[in-house]
Amino acid sequence: MQICTKCDAQSPDNARNCVQCGEDLTEYSSQAVALKNMRANVRIKNVILAVSVDACPACKAKQGSYSKDEAPTLPTEGCTHALGCRCYYEPVLEDLYP
Repeated sequence: MQICTKCDAQSPDNARNCVQCGEDLTEYSSQAVALKNMRANVRIKNVILAVSVDACPACKAKQGSYSKDEAPTLPTEGCTHALGCRCYYEPVLEDLYP
């Protein structure tokens, strides 16, 4: 399921627009917003695409570290898990501050 950051409604993984407010989920889903924020953060150099232990083969194939500009979009195309794509992004910081 995708979560719309405009209205907090849930939409299926294959939906391009929010089922409640109609916003473009490629721009306003919680995962799209998270990746956009990571790309804007100069301290973040890479992004890890993390998957659950019981992830489907399509999601497992995408698991790994990417430059933040080359990270694949979520939900993973071709995800076959019964609960939908549960992948998420983790930032890799260049510098740590106290």
